Amino acid sequence: MAKRKSSKRVATMAATADKFDLYQQSVQTPEHEVEFFDQAFRDAYKHKPLSLREDFCGTFAICCHWAASSQRRTAYGIDLCSETLEWGRKHNLEPLKPAQQRRVHLLEQDVRAGNTPTVDVLAAQNFSFWIFKTRQLVLDYFQTAYNHLNTQGVMVMDMMGGGDCYSEGNTDKRTIKKGKRGFEYHWTQESFNPVTADADFSISFKFADGSRMRRAFQYHWRFWTIPEVRELLAEAGFRESHVYWERENPDDPDLDGGWHRCGAADSDPSWICYIVAVK
Repeated sequence: MAKRKSSKRVATMAATADKFDLYQQSVQTPEHEVEFFDQAFRDAYKHKPLSLREDFCGTFAICCHWAASSQRRTAYGIDLCSETLEWGRKHNLEPLKPAQQRRVHLLEQDVRAGNTPTVDVLAAQNFSFWIFKTRQLVLDYFQTAYNHLNTQGVMVMDMMGGGDCYSEGNTDKRTIKKGKRGFEYHWTQESFNPVTADADFSISFKFADGSRMRRAFQYHWRFWTIPEVRELLAEAGFRESHVYWERENPDDPDLDGGWHRCGAADSDPSWICYIVAVK
């Protein structure tokens, strides 16, 4: 007698995937961020920074890498999402050595609330401060950041721009991992309102088995420009700010060529840069 085929459904890769793990694999390179923080601080003050505050820290992978990079370094991570912080505790903090863990401090609160010691470097990565949609809200945040920096301190944030960032429905697709367990990262410009500069973006993932995790992360921001941000930094009290643009690697354009201060850059349909504010 022929055996009956099992009617049990096999779970798709999308159904069993961990969205926070996918995000870290796709978006974050903590070792690169720590390297750049070092560069930005040394450019301003000619010595090594020791303390970091990571605002909107999410799973605080950067905090953990910072603490692991030197036994003299401490890190403070601030975020409002308890689920994200808890994931970071299990997957990023627990693997550290006990002494390193003790040098990572987490606060579940609004980044404007303060409540941390002053630090050498304050970072707001992944365009996170764009959640503030008015000049006054951004100014308030920048003043909080200024007040939580040491006398010698820098604030680091990244920015993006270019025509593709305003084009509704435009999706940037990248293969993060190949093979049977592979997946793609999709960054989509969902909508843009030119009157208010409100912009909606999302992150989705497509897997090797054809399944998808749609809009795993969604962002509702105001699209700020470099001149606007630098003017607000000056109003908040920072004595100067610098734009860091990525150099092209002469041997391979797909490889990182490093970052340098610039006063002008070529137009590009999709670019990312850093702004570093110096106290």
